[in-house]
Amino acid sequence: MPTLGLIGLGKMGGNMRTRLRNAGHEVVGYDRNPDVSDVPSLEAMVEALPSPKVVWVMVPAGDPTHATIAALKELLNEGDLVIDGGNSKYTDDAVNAESLAEKGIGFVDCGVSGGVWGLQNGYALMYGGKEEHTKLAMPFFEALKPEDTPDGLVHCGPTPGAGHFSKMVHNGIEYAMMQAYAEGWELLDKVDIVQNVPEIFASWRTGTVVRSWLLDLLVDQLRADEHLDKIKGYAEDSGEGRWTVQAALENAVPMPAISASLFARFVSRQEDDVAMKAIAAMRNGFGGHAVISESEA
Repeated sequence: MPTLGLIGLGKMGGNMRTRLRNAGHEVVGYDRNPDVSDVPSLEAMVEALPSPKVVWVMVPAGDPTHATIAALKELLNEGDLVIDGGNSKYTDDAVNAESLAEKGIGFVDCGVSGGVWGLQNGYALMYGGKEEHTKLAMPFFEALKPEDTPDGLVHCGPTPGAGHFSKMVHNGIEYAMMQAYAEGWELLDKVDIVQNVPEIFASWRTGTVVRSWLLDLLVDQLRADEHLDKIKGYAEDSGEGRWTVQAALENAVPMPAISASLFARFVSRQEDDVAMKAIAAMRNGFGGHAVISESEA
């Protein structure tokens, strides 16, 4: 069985290492945390790999990924392969691929979806790159994808960035789906004529057009905390929602639902709705509507 070098052994990377090993692959993992790392250094990891060496990078997007790939460029040789499985921006892939190609090192970008459940259920993999490079990655893709289905693994195109672009759009759609479920829950939870909201959502998981894994996760949370009193209404964004909206603007593609869901996350981070202060002031100006001060609220 082929051997893989895996950099980044956090929640995703650590579970991927386990799934690959369960499939019979040897994995040499490196992480800055010595408690989870198999080897003491990046150099030791590369040294332990047979040629052609295949290294999968699972570190945060941006500078950490750039720095890791730059270091691998100095350690790997012609015919070796780097797979970027993190959430890198698709425009970064062309830069990394071109840099590695200067030494004859292949590059494949791979969007990975599955979260903490991927270890058990498998990961959806969206990859981009030349066929000569993706062939080296295929044994690892096959081990990571969901079993007993032809779906979950797709070559999105030969151009570097095709995989990450597809994963970016996937995450943008995820934003909009989550927002729609959340708004529906808030309305159901607020009206007096409806009871047993968690079980209403649970009923939608069977036979309806809105069933999904996200719905399953929401039902689990609602059954544990019906009104979500223990959770603060604050949601970060990974960056991919922003990149999706930017790509839509650049390609003149209307994207109202995904854009609105992204902006809703920004609202969640405000202690007070700043824009609504201006609206309240204007209503008072033209209609004499009462303005509630912070001390009165």
